[in-house]
Amino acid sequence: MLTIYNSLTRTKEPLTPIVPGKIQLYVCGMTVYDYAHVGHARVMVVFDTVVRYLRARGFDVTYVRNITDIDDKIIKRAAENDESVDTLTERFIRAMREDEVALGLGAPDAEPRATRHLAEIIAMIEALVGRGYAYPAPNGDVYYRVRKFGHYGALSGKSIDELRVGARVEVGEAKEDPLDFALWKAAKPGEPAWHSPWGPGRPGWHIECSAMSTACLGEHFDIHGGGMDLKFPHHENEIAQSEGATGHKFVNLWMHVGFVRVNEEKMSKSLGNFFTIREVLKQYSAEELRYFILASHYRSPLDYTDENLKNARAALTGFYLALREAPAGGDVDPAAAERFYSAMDDDFNTPKAIAELAGLATALNRARQEGRHEEATELGATLRGLGAMIGLLRDSPEDYLKGAPATRGGLDDEAIQAMIDRRTAARKNRDWAESDRIRDELKRLGVILEDSAQGTTWRRG
Repeated sequence: MLTIYNSLTRTKEPLTPIVPGKIQLYVCGMTVYDYAHVGHARVMVVFDTVVRYLRARGFDVTYVRNITDIDDKIIKRAAENDESVDTLTERFIRAMREDEVALGLGAPDAEPRATRHLAEIIAMIEALVGRGYAYPAPNGDVYYRVRKFGHYGALSGKSIDELRVGARVEVGEAKEDPLDFALWKAAKPGEPAWHSPWGPGRPGWHIECSAMSTACLGEHFDIHGGGMDLKFPHHENEIAQSEGATGHKFVNLWMHVGFVRVNEEKMSKSLGNFFTIREVLKQYSAEELRYFILASHYRSPLDYTDENLKNARAALTGFYLALREAPAGGDVDPAAAERFYSAMDDDFNTPKAIAELAGLATALNRARQEGRHEEATELGATLRGLGAMIGLLRDSPEDYLKGAPATRGGLDDEAIQAMIDRRTAARKNRDWAESDRIRDELKRLGVILEDSAQGTTWRRG
C-alpha cells in the first residue's frame, strides 16, 4: 500500500484516489520574474519523480503545475527593468521551459497561467462575498475574513491568537481585521488591471491557485504539493478560500518539499544566496543534479554543496560502470522490484530506493566477475528498469561515462582519442615513459583510461 505523509494531518496516510485508478495532482509552480534556482529544481524534480513512479505503478495521473504571471514581485521587477509585465513574464517562462528541458523533466498535463483565468478568479471571489467569507472594502480591495473560517491554521499549526500577535494593517489597506488578506487589489497608477465587479484591479496571489486548481481538477482532488515555504500563508489561504467558496473539502493530501540550504540558510532570491539551474548545469549533468536531489528524502532539508554534487557524480559513475559491462536484455527480478517498491511506497523514500539500486549494482558486478552471465543480465535489466522509474540511469553507459566537456573537463572526444592513439603507438614502441606521461596528462585533465585485452577505453573522472 502506498502511503504519503499528509502535511495537514501530520501522519502518513494511504493513497486512496477519489476516482479509483486516477490521481489528480496540483503543484504550485514558479512566479516568473527571474531564473529558476536549485530550490525550484528540487520541487520540479520531486514531483516529476512522484508522477513517474505513480504512472509506473499503473495510476492514471493528471499533473497540473501553474505559472504565476501576475503578482507584486513581477510588477516590481518589470518597473525596475523599465519593461512591460508581459515582456518580463514571457522571457522567464521561456527560460523556465528551457531549464525543464535541460533537466529532462516530463511536461505537466496542464500549465495554467493566472492571467488566463481571471473569469474563474472573479467568480470565486464573488462566491466568497456571497457566502460572507469576503467583503469589498471602500478602497476597492476585496478581503477574506480569516476569522470566519473555523479551521484556519490547521495546515500550519498556527492559532488565530498566535497569528493576531504581530499582524499589521499596511498603509492604504482597509481591512476589518489585521489577519484578513487580499483577494482582489484595486488598480494603482501604472499597474496592470482588469475589470471586475469591484472596479479595475488584479487578483491577490493566493486566490490565483485556488481558482486555477479547481478550474483544472475540480473542487475536490487528490494531492496538492509545493515547497515548504508555501505551507503558510499561501496553502493555508488556499484551503480557506476554496472550502469557503465550495462548502466542502478541497484536497485529500498535502505534500511539501523541504528547503534547499546554503550554509544552513534557506536558498532564496530574497536572501541572494541562490544558484540558478542553468549555472549548476554548466558544471554538473542534469542526472547528477537529479541524483543529488533524490539522495535525500523530499521532506528533509537539502544542503547544497559542491561536495554533495561530486558525491552524486561518483555514485552515478559507479552505477554506469556496472551497467557498461552488463549484457543487454533480461527481465526485472520480482524480489528486487518488491524491495524497491516497498521503499517508494513509503512516502516516496528515494534514499532507500537508491540504496536498493546500489545493492543491485554490487550484485551485478559480482555476478559478472564470477561468470554468472544469466544472472548478470537479469540484474542489469532490473537496475535499468527500476532506476528509470525515478528518472535515473536512462543514459547509455558510454554517453554518461564520456560525459560532456562542459561539465567534465575541457577536452572534447576527438582530442581525447588522439591522445589515446598516441599512447597506443608509444606502447607498441615500448616507450613506457611516453605512455605513462600521456596517461597522467589525461588523468590530470579528468579523463580515466582503462586498459583491457580488447583495447583502451576511457571515461571522464
